[in-house]
Amino acid sequence: MARGKTAAQLVGGLVLVAALTACGGGTKEPPLDSFTAEEIYKRGEYELEVGNPRKPETAIRYFSEVERLYPYSEWAKRALIMQAFSQHKAKQYEEARGTAQRFIDTYPGDEDAAYAKYLLALSYYDQIDEVGRDQGLTFQALQALRAVIEEYPESEYARSAMLKFDLAFDHLAAKEMEIGRYYLKQGHYTAAINRFRVVVEDFQTTTHTPEALHRLVESYLALGLTDEAQTAGAILGHNFQGSQFYADSFALLKGRGLAPEAKGDNWLSKVYRQVIRGAWL
Repeated sequence: MARGKTAAQLVGGLVLVAALTACGGGTKEPPLDSFTAEEIYKRGEYELEVGNPRKPETAIRYFSEVERLYPYSEWAKRALIMQAFSQHKAKQYEEARGTAQRFIDTYPGDEDAAYAKYLLALSYYDQIDEVGRDQGLTFQALQALRAVIEEYPESEYARSAMLKFDLAFDHLAAKEMEIGRYYLKQGHYTAAINRFRVVVEDFQTTTHTPEALHRLVESYLALGLTDEAQTAGAILGHNFQGSQFYADSFALLKGRGLAPEAKGDNWLSKVYRQVIRGAWL
């Protein structure tokens, strides 16, 4: 949101800084209510971009004061979106969400509403923790990113939201895979299968699908359920024949005198039929 400034604007910012600090020998800032909304706003911009860019908290103060002192001005509207931006930059994610939401509620038809919605989504997305942590924020990020995509499809933020949506979606699949691998390693094959099934059925567009199918081959073979193991191998071969996971599954099946092919009537055979029809990729 904060865009580059021209040389003239930067000079103006320097002059403004001098004005805002020129009191009592230049050691004490005069009361902000003695300046216009524009002057306070530009000081916030200056602090954010030139004066103290690594500490956005200073800019946040100025932007919030614009809104407090001049609540119905055009500068207050600008300051509100910049306050949300600065809070996000300062990693004050909860505050950034609240400020962005206030902008959306107050100015729903404004041209910056799309950006406010995007900032709100980012405040969730940038908090997504390591795979082993709780994934509640990931779900919230997905919902918020979807809102940007659906409500502002023609905006400059929609494409970025789509990319981040895919990454967050992949993150959820990674969580399922991590838990599934743990159960598999512990010999809890049914529990592992339940996790890998979620990836195959609900996260099939992610990068984790080939491994999930391979782990299903391993798990079903361990339980002696050869029809399911062969069918998982067949799906893996149909969609990911060039992957190492398929090579490993093929070797496992061959070692049991089996081949990757659809067998029986189970949930995987239904998936296989969808694959053949092209309805599942």
